[in-house]
Amino acid sequence: MDVIQLIIQYQRAFIDGLRVTFELCGITWAVGICLGAALGTAAHRWRWVVGTPLRALAFLLAGIPFLVLLYWAHYPLQVSFEVIVDPFYSAVSVLSLLNVVAVAEICRVALDDFPTEYVLAAKVCGLTRAETFARIQFPLILRQILPSLLTLQVTMLQMTLFASLISVEEIFRVAQRINSVLFRPVEIYTALAVFFLLICLPLNGAALYLRHRFTRNVSER
Repeated sequence: MDVIQLIIQYQRAFIDGLRVTFELCGITWAVGICLGAALGTAAHRWRWVVGTPLRALAFLLAGIPFLVLLYWAHYPLQVSFEVIVDPFYSAVSVLSLLNVVAVAEICRVALDDFPTEYVLAAKVCGLTRAETFARIQFPLILRQILPSLLTLQVTMLQMTLFASLISVEEIFRVAQRINSVLFRPVEIYTALAVFFLLICLPLNGAALYLRHRFTRNVSER
């Protein structure tokens, strides 16, 4: 049985696994980008009240392996509060938390490094604060952070594989189930690699293109 025959024979199972994976990613991406951008903006504006705690949280999370954090959130935390949470929601909560903090840090750094000369020039031209943000700051900052954001979201997609370890029926767990029946790891995990290549390569390619095309030093030289 080759890879194509395997995919065709178990297409329903693979599709169901991909659907769960995309649901994990969709929620993680939406929450991370929206809340992360808002939190990063707040961290730039109120550096001591929001910025310092955000940097401390990012530093703390960077020292904890994702798998440890996932297990802790799904088992000890629920036992402590005497609640039972579906594994899907445990996984999406931890992934979203990491994505929010990472996106917020990207936005905060970009805002902190934005040249004040551009803002001063906008004031001289009579632009309001909102017009300055909409016409100058937002387009330039978006160009700077978009490649990093795309790369980060690809990483979040790949990290959904760990959700299988707490019984989330995503694509990797589906592949494990099929392998337990067929005992064909080469074909099964090759099919899994093909799925991720088809999804991740275009995103990584877009990130590389945008980084080459748009990312540059916006400061005056």
